[in-house]
Amino acid sequence: MSVTIRDVAAAAGVSKATVSKVLNNSYTISKETTDRVNEVIREMGYLPNRRAQSFASRSTKTILFLARMQHGVGFDNPHLFEILAGIESALSQKGYGLIVKKASAEELCGHFDELLRSEYVDGAILHASVVSREAAGLLAESEVPYIVVGMPDFSNHLCWIDTDNSVAGETAARHLLQCGYERIAFIGGPEEDRISAHRKNGVMAALNGRLPEEYLRVGRADSAGGRQEAEVLLGLPEPPDAVICANQYIAFGCVGALKASGVRIPEETAVITFDDFPFSRVMEPELTVVNLDMYDMGEQAAKLVLRRIKKPQLVVQSQTTLPVLIRRGSTAQAPRRT
Repeated sequence: MSVTIRDVAAAAGVSKATVSKVLNNSYTISKETTDRVNEVIREMGYLPNRRAQSFASRSTKTILFLARMQHGVGFDNPHLFEILAGIESALSQKGYGLIVKKASAEELCGHFDELLRSEYVDGAILHASVVSREAAGLLAESEVPYIVVGMPDFSNHLCWIDTDNSVAGETAARHLLQCGYERIAFIGGPEEDRISAHRKNGVMAALNGRLPEEYLRVGRADSAGGRQEAEVLLGLPEPPDAVICANQYIAFGCVGALKASGVRIPEETAVITFDDFPFSRVMEPELTVVNLDMYDMGEQAAKLVLRRIKKPQLVVQSQTTLPVLIRRGSTAQAPRRT
């Protein structure tokens, strides 16, 4: 015969209600009692009926994740899967499941009730890629606990968390300055690329705004764009001695252009980029990067949405996950100039 909640309560010397509260991570039960009940649960091999728990508490113990997930997204946005892994890890530790759905901002607005006001989820985590101004208005009026991963690029009163890409850009530039590089260039994505723009702002701050116009290149955010802009830099009367690339695809193209021109890395030109994948450790030389821990941000997003389920009035707008410099062979102490 299977063990029941009544058996657990009797063995632990508490009521069925107390066991139920322990199973639902209630803050009203003391740590001593919680530990005792959990120990009895483990010893007796009790498996709670999650469906019955959900019915009784009107909670599904399920969180919805919405993001753009078009074909090839694993290459276009590898951050997404690190974020998802972090979310799932943090939710599973609290007994929550995760439903993943692809969506766009237009779909979110058109099917808002179906997606977010569903009885099948207790809360939602939304990637900033699906949040438009119209969607923000709907979220603000909704009673569904949610958190947006990524700061929306418009004025808002939403609950969101993000990494500080401006600090990441500043970290990259300061590293090059400390190595002794003087002619520092930046290759970024198009103007609408919000992440690239923030990283550029950080670079400008570290250089006190002293980034010559010819060293600031903005173009396509892919390897072809990186190669094209690097070739422009190489054609200058005085090429840069270091290049900051806004992402690894740009860096891949930049390194290709430098090698094709016979430029030695880092002896003649240093290269630094952001994030520790997908190319940083397979290129020659391996790339110095400013890394942002997307797994950690996913964990933080999950913890915040669970806090908002318990405290619906909680408002969160913060930047988390500080960047970390990983120094490799593409940067070195700059040679002394005579």
